[in-house]
Amino acid sequence: MTKSKDSNNDSVVILGGGIGGIAAANRLRRRLGGEHRITLINKYPEFSFAPSYLWVMTGARKASQITKPLSGLQRRGIDLEIGNIEEIDPVERKVTVQGREIYGDHLIVALGADYNAESIPGLADSGTTFATLLGAESLSRSIAEIQRGKVVINTAAALYRCPAAPYESALLIDAMLRRKGIRGRVDIELHAAEPAPLAVAGSNVSEAVKEILHQRSIDYYPSHQITSAENGLLHFSDGQSVSFDLLAYMPPIKPPSVLSTSKLAGSTGWIEVDPNSLLTQFPGVYAIGDNTNIPLQIGKPLPRAGVFAHSQALVVADNIASMIKGDSHTAAFDGHGGCFLESDFHRASYASGNFYAPPSPKVNVKSPSRRSHIAKVVFEYNVMRRWL
Repeated sequence: MTKSKDSNNDSVVILGGGIGGIAAANRLRRRLGGEHRITLINKYPEFSFAPSYLWVMTGARKASQITKPLSGLQRRGIDLEIGNIEEIDPVERKVTVQGREIYGDHLIVALGADYNAESIPGLADSGTTFATLLGAESLSRSIAEIQRGKVVINTAAALYRCPAAPYESALLIDAMLRRKGIRGRVDIELHAAEPAPLAVAGSNVSEAVKEILHQRSIDYYPSHQITSAENGLLHFSDGQSVSFDLLAYMPPIKPPSVLSTSKLAGSTGWIEVDPNSLLTQFPGVYAIGDNTNIPLQIGKPLPRAGVFAHSQALVVADNIASMIKGDSHTAAFDGHGGCFLESDFHRASYASGNFYAPPSPKVNVKSPSRRSHIAKVVFEYNVMRRWL
């Protein structure tokens, strides 16, 4: 897929087949003629819609309903390469995939983040994560079997993907137990490493989430950093230990391993980018989504969530297309975004606003409603039916 030096047809190589990578590929294909090659590289041949994993946990979705082969991209004129990315050379804009070198005039790095449950001794062996499709399926079975005891939801580090997910999981597990008629026999506790729910969004959002937890009799323990897990016990940095009958957790994250040997990685291990253009320090190389580190004025990074990867993908794709077509128009990512927080089977809250606003993010939260739940269903439909 090397572009010849005398060719006038630009090529774009996208690394990663998550929400950001797929959105960028589709947008570029719509903006550019067929003479410009667009290639997406992903380790696995299938895409699964992570925002719906919790619906798999509740039984509202089957795994097959939120999983599709990436080969659907080929019908849209997008080249697909399946394989492990072994090396990224941002200077040459070269990617090595299982020994094969692939070049692009423009690179978009959208590799996401890797889970790192192993960094907490005993965590993976003691509980089940709702952050993977297999984990969500396993939790669905475990919740169906439980009759009494204690369910503990845990965020194992303050930095993780999708800030709303642990709080959604607690509320949805509560709803599942109420539907079974056994909520009175099962306690639910949420032990979080972070100081407040969705803290980066501001105190009004945090307080709204805490109030919902309180209304549902979910005991909440913030700033509770787990150090290890064993034999039905969680051990925390303050010396306390908590027992559980079922543990559902959000694992810590780490940068994709291929970045550790790439010049793309910054001092944090993540990719540093211009916050508006998503351009890295290397010409023609962009990074979007979870593998980036974008510091906010409050000293915390922009949350790692699919909504931001999606918005950033459209900005980068539009700017690359404009550049190739000789159009002077440029787009900018302005920090706006939002996230759904499912509170039961048919209602969701929605928090949205400007995360780049000085001196701190300006985010508002809507009370749980059926309308917000339907909006998430529509987003799921668009991704699964229109992108693949």
